[in-house]
Amino acid sequence: MIYNEDFETLPREVLETLQLKRLKQTVQRVYHTVGFYRRLFDEAGVTPDDIKTLDDLKKFPFTTKQHLRDNYPFGMFAVPMSSVVRLHASSGTTGRSVVVGYTKRDIDTWSELVARCLVAAGLTKNDIIHNAYGYGLFTGGLGLHYGAERLGASVIPMSGGNTRRQITILQDFGPTAICCTPSYALNLAEEGKAMGVDMKALKLRVGIFGAEPWSDRMRQEIENVLEIKALNIFGLSEIMGPGVAMECLEGRNGMHIFEDHFLVETINPETGEVLPPGEPGELVFTTVTKEAFPLIRYRTRDLSRLFTEPCRCGRTLHRMDRITGRSDDMLIIRGVNVFPSQIEAVLLEVTGVEPHYHLIVERADNLDTLEIQVEVSEQIFADSDEIKVLQNIERRIVKDIKDYLGVTAKVKLVEPKTLERFEGKASRVQDKRKI
Repeated sequence: MIYNEDFETLPREVLETLQLKRLKQTVQRVYHTVGFYRRLFDEAGVTPDDIKTLDDLKKFPFTTKQHLRDNYPFGMFAVPMSSVVRLHASSGTTGRSVVVGYTKRDIDTWSELVARCLVAAGLTKNDIIHNAYGYGLFTGGLGLHYGAERLGASVIPMSGGNTRRQITILQDFGPTAICCTPSYALNLAEEGKAMGVDMKALKLRVGIFGAEPWSDRMRQEIENVLEIKALNIFGLSEIMGPGVAMECLEGRNGMHIFEDHFLVETINPETGEVLPPGEPGELVFTTVTKEAFPLIRYRTRDLSRLFTEPCRCGRTLHRMDRITGRSDDMLIIRGVNVFPSQIEAVLLEVTGVEPHYHLIVERADNLDTLEIQVEVSEQIFADSDEIKVLQNIERRIVKDIKDYLGVTAKVKLVEPKTLERFEGKASRVQDKRKI
């Protein structure tokens, strides 16, 4: 099934003509409405008139996450705040999160793209969708919610957590589809089994999973324990949220990118050179229809590759492989993006600890866990009332990490000078997850 055949099945030459028209309009608009882009283009010696073909896009400079943080909160917006009807934001410390704005038309576009994803998964208005993505500033929950309503399906806005009640709702309401992180799907299956629930007897037939890396092995496990079709969805807040790309039931060998709204390139993360389809590299996105928060050549740091071969489903859109890793040090923990530098910023605000820390990420009972090992100062270590002081420090760090980053962490305070020291870039992260 296809939600919008007028755009999802366009002949490539017609699609590329549409892409070029929209790209020209977007580049002109950001140059004249976003001071950052005018300066960036001027420094690179390019102007909107340099866009004659789609290939000319590679003449333009990249946009990075640091650029977005430097223009916090609204410096990248291309419309006045009176036209912005929704704000989302990533986690961040000291106010330097990435803020994304949407106009009414942006929300409408986003809703349609998520509806396209749901239809690619075989869903219709007759389905009931259990949405266990987090609601709030995270784009996952509301993104899937609006798309489900756009399709006309019945949506259960469960959000994350409260696992036992989720299982009760799955039994009582009889949803036919579930949306959540893949690790949470396995967690639901395990908790349900512990409650004596036959999870295979639920009415679920399809799951739409994203917000964290996952493997085909994990897909098979989910499909076995829940007896559903497990499909991959891709999105990121900076570009829009969920709904940038989606697997279809026919192929399940790559996610169709909605190229009438997003141009995608793969580049060598070291040199910035554009790579041909099929070669693994870093994904770079350009939005060509977003009004409030358009981005030109945004470096996602996600590693993948592009497929151009036709798909049996009839969509002419190119596909992207699952995300295989990152070209930076960002961690994705239970769907939340976390940088070591953010954790460091929290630790530096805590009296009694040193700026020497180590992060250990593991997966226990199919859920990600984060342990922060941090050295205490010599003075604290020598304190006569050491245990009480250490307990207070631990509680403070746990609370601050949760408050600022939205992640629950285990904190382990260690003696001074016991953590390994590094020359140059510190290798502070040990990721033990077998994804």
